[in-house]
Amino acid sequence: MDVAITALRAELSAWLDHVRAGDEVVITERGIPVARLLPIDTAPLLDQLTQQGVLGKPRLSAGPVARGTSRARASEPVSEFVTEQRR
Repeated sequence: MDVAITALRAELSAWLDHVRAGDEVVITERGIPVARLLPIDTAPLLDQLTQQGVLGKPRLSAGPVARGTSRARASEPVSEFVTEQRR
């Protein structure tokens, strides 16, 4: 199940009821998954799978970095372009 952050805040206890029932809830921000709520009893399973080598912990805590690409620079404000695209 997916839920937006705003909906999660508004209806937290209802979403926690889903988690208590064993469901996994993926929290999204503007449609992008940012976190996962799991029942607490799944934690030992994740530890067990990590010990068995089935799962691995992330090597870096930072997000992905674009390499080999230069950052695009605007020569003028892009707000007008964005407004035009939204029409």
